[in-house]
Amino acid sequence: MVEFKKLSECIEKKQEIFIDRLRRAVEIPSVSAEAGHRNDVFRMIDWTQKELEKLGATCEQIQNGKQEMPDGTILDLPPVLFATLGQDKSKKTLCIYGHLDVQPAALCDGWDSDPFKLTERDGKLYGRGSTDDKGPVMAWINAIETLQEMKVDIPINIKFVLEGMEESGSVGLDDILIKHKDSFLSDVEFTCISDSYWLGKSKPCLAYGLRGLCYYCVEISVCQQDLHSGVFGGTVHEGMADLCWLMSQLIDAEGTIKIDGIHEQVAPVTAEEIELYKKIDFDIDDYRNDLKAHKLVTDDKVKILMNRWRFPSLSIHGIEGAFAGPGAKTVIPAKVVGKFSLRIVPDMTPKAVDKCVIDYLNKLWAQRKSPNQFKVYPTKGSKPWLADYKNPHYQAGAKAIKTVFGTEPDYICEGGSIPVTLTFQELTQKNVMLLPIGACDDMAHSQNEKINITNYMDGTKVLAVYLMELGNCSS
Repeated sequence: MVEFKKLSECIEKKQEIFIDRLRRAVEIPSVSAEAGHRNDVFRMIDWTQKELEKLGATCEQIQNGKQEMPDGTILDLPPVLFATLGQDKSKKTLCIYGHLDVQPAALCDGWDSDPFKLTERDGKLYGRGSTDDKGPVMAWINAIETLQEMKVDIPINIKFVLEGMEESGSVGLDDILIKHKDSFLSDVEFTCISDSYWLGKSKPCLAYGLRGLCYYCVEISVCQQDLHSGVFGGTVHEGMADLCWLMSQLIDAEGTIKIDGIHEQVAPVTAEEIELYKKIDFDIDDYRNDLKAHKLVTDDKVKILMNRWRFPSLSIHGIEGAFAGPGAKTVIPAKVVGKFSLRIVPDMTPKAVDKCVIDYLNKLWAQRKSPNQFKVYPTKGSKPWLADYKNPHYQAGAKAIKTVFGTEPDYICEGGSIPVTLTFQELTQKNVMLLPIGACDDMAHSQNEKINITNYMDGTKVLAVYLMELGNCSS
């Protein structure tokens, strides 16, 4: 095992080089959701391939077909980048997943600096993708580069799966992974993903669970075209009134889901889980202050954490077809579509949740007795993911964190969804671990996304030590 002090010093000496690598990555506006930036996603994948090839990796771009955009435009999907570093059959193989696309961003959205120019302020690196997920991907490259320069024999083979459509639903990725299950993925013993964040700002953690996602649309049609409320108001049954009434029946004022049969699907909470949650370093007041929230649903730490990770939640996202701009507009919409989602947990499945949601809304619609046309339909569904945090793989991650930070990590779940995590677990039948390096206030997907320089550099150290610890790890 390489001496950590020497490894740490070597990484610190390369800080400006590593920041410059992230700078060059952020400057490529690889926004997967916008047709005008689709070529930039391709460019980002090509650029990353060159960085990996400098390390000696063998790379292959797996073609991914076409995509029809909402306006009917047909675009090429970015390829998925496969890279292999080391083919020693006596060594175990680690698969590293990451994504190279980013959310849309513009200075006029409220950023304090150009989102596609990495900007350093007060020890923080601001820029779109700095923490989600270009920073962590660059940290992997930094870690491997450092070990190679120190002439350290990395005790495992490494494979990368890097995509360019994660922020747009990972279109095509599952099909590609399934197709390569018995080839590229056949020897994978561990999968590690660094595409999440610490629970707080100072305590590192490892994540072993993610909630799944079920998304729904409720569509109500009134007539053929929008109507003037002064001329037609009071003569038709208005769809907005129907929709608002329906949506108000989904959750109560405390956020409790009112849909019949949902809570019965949730796996019972064990005493061991409760004790694990009690040990987690989490400050309720800091959390509320960071959110600038007037009040949380409870002041109980364990309940808040379980509401975030362990129990399902329902969120109402918006109404399509309704007037949403500033000012007044006296229109009766011809058709409105309400959108909401449920974050689901073990042992819930999208199929069972879909049935409960559709049955419940149909029951409500019958009570409403409106003559308008009504339909509810799911648009996407992904299952929750849960891993064994007692697995030796997680202990390797924990040892790396202890080496760098001098403390044991918290073991946490995440409230969000990364569906490919479950895909890797099911295809490889091996343990998958989320190893975050970013902090809770990095503001991924929001204005002024950042990664702290300390997180970026210490994260590089953690990943380097983790690679070395895997050499002694049984799968």
